Amino acid sequence: MSIKHIVQTAALLGALAVGIGAFGAHGLAEILQAQGRSDTFETAVKYHFYHSLAALICASIALRFPAIRQWRQAALFFFVGILIFSGSLYVLSLTGITWLGAITPLGGVAFILGWCWIAWGGSQLDQ
Repeated sequence: MSIKHIVQTAALLGALAVGIGAFGAHGLAEILQAQGRSDTFETAVKYHFYHSLAALICASIALRFPAIRQWRQAALFFFVGILIFSGSLYVLSLTGITWLGAITPLGGVAFILGWCWIAWGGSQLDQ
């Protein structure tokens, strides 16, 4: 994935996180309260937004150190984590389908791998 595509994807995911968060707070508040999942939804939005920003930071660092491929790979892990972790929590919060909670940790693993790839990339810096 090119740096340009990482930046564009991170920006779109960040905008989506803001929109989903606002919609959840206003348009979905009653549904989330009825499901007892307001906190779950809020967690999904937070992790979605944090990792959108992390991917954007990865792209910025990749511009400065293009030979270190771990920055791009970390951003991909963050994108996968957003899809699986936050996505499963969004659906769980709105539908009550509880088996989705079983796949949520896979997204968490993707987030962890992204942070580990950042550490690996950082270990290759000479400065």
